[in-house]
Amino acid sequence: MTNYNYKPSGVCSVNINFDLDSQNRIHNLAFTGGCDGNLKAIGRLLEGQDARYAADVLRGNDCKGRGTSCADQLAKAIDNIID
Repeated sequence: MTNYNYKPSGVCSVNINFDLDSQNRIHNLAFTGGCDGNLKAIGRLLEGQDARYAADVLRGNDCKGRGTSCADQLAKAIDNIID
């Protein structure tokens, strides 16, 4: 497994940390900052899920008119890793 750290921008969360296995499945997703309960739920829902699928589902999600969200920032992190 490979560990990734991503510094989101424009959101309350200050860090996104997760692992991808050899088949690009997400493991150990954790956000630092942001809406704790909701972000823990996202981590649980995405455990073992295909990263590309997760990015496709979460991309474009908006929080309070910011044009992004913690979930959208996770999609951007995945997009930066998986071409």
